[in-house]
Amino acid sequence: MQPMTLIAIVLTYFAALFAISRWSARRGAGNDTFFRAGRRSPWPLVAFGMVGASISGVTFVSVPGMVLSSQMTYLQVCLGFILGYLAVAFVLLPVYYKLNLTSIYAYLVQRLGTEAYKTGAWFFLLSKMVGAAIKFYVVCIILQQFVLAAWGVPFWLTVTVMVLLIWLYTRHGGVRTLVFTDTFQTLCLFTALILIIYIVMQQLGYSVGEAVHAVAEDTRSRIFVMDDWTSPQYFWKQILSGAFIVVVMTGLDQDMMQKNLTCRTLREAQKDMCSYGLAFLPANLLFLSLGVLLAQLFEAQGTPLPSYGDELLPMFVNGTQHLTTITQPLFVIGIVASSFSSADSALTSLTTSYCVDIREKADDERLRRRVHLLICLLFVLVIVAFDMLNNRSLIDAIYTIVGYTYGPLLGLFAFGLFTRWQVRGRWVPLVCVLSPLLCYVISTLSEQLWDYHFGYELLLLNGLLTFVGLRIVSSTITNIGS
Repeated sequence: MQPMTLIAIVLTYFAALFAISRWSARRGAGNDTFFRAGRRSPWPLVAFGMVGASISGVTFVSVPGMVLSSQMTYLQVCLGFILGYLAVAFVLLPVYYKLNLTSIYAYLVQRLGTEAYKTGAWFFLLSKMVGAAIKFYVVCIILQQFVLAAWGVPFWLTVTVMVLLIWLYTRHGGVRTLVFTDTFQTLCLFTALILIIYIVMQQLGYSVGEAVHAVAEDTRSRIFVMDDWTSPQYFWKQILSGAFIVVVMTGLDQDMMQKNLTCRTLREAQKDMCSYGLAFLPANLLFLSLGVLLAQLFEAQGTPLPSYGDELLPMFVNGTQHLTTITQPLFVIGIVASSFSSADSALTSLTTSYCVDIREKADDERLRRRVHLLICLLFVLVIVAFDMLNNRSLIDAIYTIVGYTYGPLLGLFAFGLFTRWQVRGRWVPLVCVLSPLLCYVISTLSEQLWDYHFGYELLLLNGLLTFVGLRIVSSTITNIGS
């Protein structure tokens, strides 16, 4: 792709985002708008936008390639997602709305005390900053290698400009702006995805019906694994893990919950949650179907399949020759839409959590503006640091460690919601630090001693260890408030 073509696409895309941002900010600014959108967001818009916000640029690239290593077994996790969204809608959302929360971690201070509150907030800040930065880093690398490196643009400048654009269109409206920009970005994401699928079908000579049949008959379309309980893809592991992944990484994540809490009423928020929870199954089916069709196309052309699934879609985009002028812009739009819809909400939620939870100054607008800018600068520095590491295995290890940090959040909220014990506050941070470390030791030993490889169920173990640790350090008081 010509550099000017990429620039034109990105500038046009951001012109639309700025127009939406300007329009949404006219209805009011300030911290209540930035943090809560005045609790006036239409739930259908929130639901549609959240589908795109939950699909990162990494997902856009990685999910199609999953069929090369694990077929369509990821859909088992998506089925578990539905159970998780129902739990969030009817267990967690009523609590958040009853307490009229801006940050969901404020629940912890009321139930378990200040130490638990601060610990939960810091775990979120660490997890979200590093996790979101890694996801955005992968996208920046793709765009850098795609075009900008050949044009002589340094990587740090690419990252700085992209994050600066996010800051510019979110700095006034905050989460209110994101409700509308996410809707636009989700529309762009799925338009690009469907058009790419159509192009692949045309290359294969398939009609829609023939494509559906070809995908269904392909051995890579296997969904259910019921015959090997030790496999990470075992059905019941995937279902249970999918449910808890949603509970933790949506229901206990300020980033994912902040927009849901902008709905007018609990009833509307529940409809929003259930609607986009159900949408994940067909959305991921589209991504996986694209992966199967791409594999069939390469096989028909006699082209060796890539060693890594993440290379499947980029290899097609770069190798379509006469279709390059069509597929590359679509790929860029899909990547930009999916990555920015997740990065902008991450930066907004990080700003919210720091102002509300750490500094406890929800009404200080000057502080919010400064923190938002500083969070964006830190985001740039973290991404550039990842690039300086230039070690894929090390970055994967960091990402794995970040995954461990969600377990303590599960343990904290489960302990608060389902017990009436009180904890000795000074021990809470220690428990939440030791639990992921112990979880890692157990996972490593299980592989070495019993050849058992933990999959997504590692999150459950992590949360259980935190729960048990909190019980050990809890007091004998069994009646809250006594």
